[in-house]
Amino acid sequence: MVSRIDRKLVADAALRLLNEVGLDGLTLRRIAKELNVQAPALYWHFKNKQELLDEMATEMLRRMTAPLSEPGPGGRRTGETWQDALSDACRTLRRGLLGYRDGGKVFSGTRMTDESYAMPLDALLRLLTTAGFSAYQAARAWWTAYNFTVGVVIEEQSVYPEPGDPADRRPENRDPAYDLASRSQRLGEEYPLAVSAGDEMFGDLERSFEEGLRIIVAGVEATAGR
Repeated sequence: MVSRIDRKLVADAALRLLNEVGLDGLTLRRIAKELNVQAPALYWHFKNKQELLDEMATEMLRRMTAPLSEPGPGGRRTGETWQDALSDACRTLRRGLLGYRDGGKVFSGTRMTDESYAMPLDALLRLLTTAGFSAYQAARAWWTAYNFTVGVVIEEQSVYPEPGDPADRRPENRDPAYDLASRSQRLGEEYPLAVSAGDEMFGDLERSFEEGLRIIVAGVEATAGR
């Protein structure tokens, strides 16, 4: 029996359950059962599910950015270029969100519940402004790359709903709705470009993300880089 709960305990339990039941199956009542408390006890901490999602997203971000505040390999590398820093931030975000079922959907549109995001954000923007970006250009560069990454994750998790490291994926983990062979057969010879587009969008998702990220970085460099 849990005698006392707090926001972090509830968020931790919710994130564990998220991987089991997904966003649609996650309810305050189910979380209360996981914690062995009555559902009304959760309302002392969260008025509704959206407030809980905000706290879950904030905890996800804390976990993703924790290595940046530690000395050693986890932090920013000395002499790191802004291109590498921006790309690495997107890779960290993607890997972090893919670690949770429906992680992209949970993270998208939520509001941070504390200021833990400020340190890693400020460090990245400072690197960009040091490289010659204006404060506006630096913010726009990150916001563009951020939205690209979250959008990719949402689509990626439709293809591979199971949470985890992309390197551990197996063909059987793929949603049958995204079977490329059957898609190609349905479209046939009438829509060859649509067939090839599907191969690109839903085939090698790791390569697709990396190539899209290079396009984003190149675009930032072409329009605002120094």
